Amino acid sequence: MISVLIYTRNEERDLPGCLASVAWSDDIHVLDSFSTDRTVEIARAAGVAVTLPRAAAQEGGAVFGGDEAARKNWALANLPFRNAWVLHLDADERVTPELRDALLAAVKNPGPNVAFRVQRRDFFLGTWLRHVQTSPYYLRLFRPEKMHYERLVNPVSIPDGPAGEVTGYLDHFPFSKGIAHWVERHNAYSTLEARQILENRAAHKPFSLRLAFTAGGFNERRFHQKELFYRLPARPLVKFLLLYVLRRGFLDGRAGFTYAMLQSFYEYLIVLKTRELTSLARRAISAQTPIAK
Repeated sequence: MISVLIYTRNEERDLPGCLASVAWSDDIHVLDSFSTDRTVEIARAAGVAVTLPRAAAQEGGAVFGGDEAARKNWALANLPFRNAWVLHLDADERVTPELRDALLAAVKNPGPNVAFRVQRRDFFLGTWLRHVQTSPYYLRLFRPEKMHYERLVNPVSIPDGPAGEVTGYLDHFPFSKGIAHWVERHNAYSTLEARQILENRAAHKPFSLRLAFTAGGFNERRFHQKELFYRLPARPLVKFLLLYVLRRGFLDGRAGFTYAMLQSFYEYLIVLKTRELTSLARRAISAQTPIAK
């Protein structure tokens, strides 16, 4: 009744556990992105459908160039899902038995909903980060023809219709490969976030504080809200205080403090790279501008 889509890149450590947690599905797809370890071998040995970058490129062009939304949109439009509903996962996530039962019940009687949010539990240092998470709810179960994604990195899920919620937990282990891997990945993410900020400013009308709270369209309101956050002074400090104090991350102990610090560091990288890209863009414009005689 539910197809499963798992995105992978060098996930030989995490993929077996993820696959085991969705063994109840009769249609599992792995969309790989240039893995150099045993990820593809493990997926094929488990008997799931595997799609590689070259196969995707043959059908739809270069979709794995760092644009996560493009990759996900391509998958929803092109993969041959057997079932009407798709559950989207990353390899470091696990579907709990309670969530499995709730998902199957939801698709039996979805009502007007075209998507469902699930609650994710992030774990770090053996601790559930219950408080320090920005938001624990994610749109992961949906009708593929009713879902699309936007943004280069950390894509936003946009359903074409109403969305409900299911009970149970999706367990997430973002530090399963160690802190060094997390830092390396978020160093790459911060570059894409900086590019996204500049693209937003180039493609949209000027920022409006009023529209951040009153714009009627969801996408327009979201753009101005993001711009509001991007323009806050001392944004890394604001991020830390938001997670550790306002969201009571201190209740998560040492894990909560460390996670809030890492997220603040990530935000600082975005700030620095946005400044750098802005400076490079201005220099390029100046170099192209003829000097008046």
